[in-house]
Amino acid sequence: MTPDGLIATASVRLAAAGVEGARAEARRLLAHALGEGRERTLSSIPVTPAQQTVFEDLTARRINREPLAYLTGKREFWSLDLDVGPGVLVPRPETETLIEQALRLFPDHDAPLSIADLGTGSGAILLAALKEFPRAAGMGFEASAEAFAWAERNAATHAPGRAQILRRDWNEAPSNAFDLVFSNPPYIPTADINGLEPEVRDHEPRAALDGGRDGLDAYRGLAALLPRILRPGGWAVLELGAGQDAAMGTLFVNLEIGGIAPDLAGIPRAVMLKRPK
Repeated sequence: MTPDGLIATASVRLAAAGVEGARAEARRLLAHALGEGRERTLSSIPVTPAQQTVFEDLTARRINREPLAYLTGKREFWSLDLDVGPGVLVPRPETETLIEQALRLFPDHDAPLSIADLGTGSGAILLAALKEFPRAAGMGFEASAEAFAWAERNAATHAPGRAQILRRDWNEAPSNAFDLVFSNPPYIPTADINGLEPEVRDHEPRAALDGGRDGLDAYRGLAALLPRILRPGGWAVLELGAGQDAAMGTLFVNLEIGGIAPDLAGIPRAVMLKRPK
């Protein structure tokens, strides 16, 4: 079958399984099976029987709602091509809001900042920040062995010598050490997880999602931790779930709230917290 025929057939099957953007995803899967970049025109490329078998296997797994990023092994975040796979949260575009706010808080992008990412996952936030602050150094804290391995791999690719990935709980972060702290903590209320898309509910690590009964358990821990690890005048930028902005003033009584920023969908997505000098 021709590449166009393979894409057309797979698109129908993916759409029937509830996959949004089925044709675009079918094309991505075929490009991956052929070892081609996403920008390459596929129509004229001959497909071997072995490549067709790989493509059909990938399509079947996507129909089973495995995340596309797990199947291709890649996810773009802040123009970084990150390695991802089972055991790590797939980076999402709305999380880029945290980087946007950090650039606003620290207009001197040549500042030699000390940066931490608590629960770094794939390393996406930390590595994007180091890209934008070329004289900064960073530490990523990750308790999960699987996610730690992905973060180490990405750090070696995108910030060799500048990003230290530690397989530690974030409570082990050193005191008074950081000018800028990021975290995208687990914030989905436990009862809501079963209602998530199958890609998330059935495949992504639950520990990176489950925020406890009200979704705020991790923030309570961060409220105790951040005043200790931030330097005086330092900032923390945390990701929020929908509707959680109202709780921030009650939780972070020992830090100054410097604002809450929406993502492109208009959902309050990032809270900025400052340790007073």
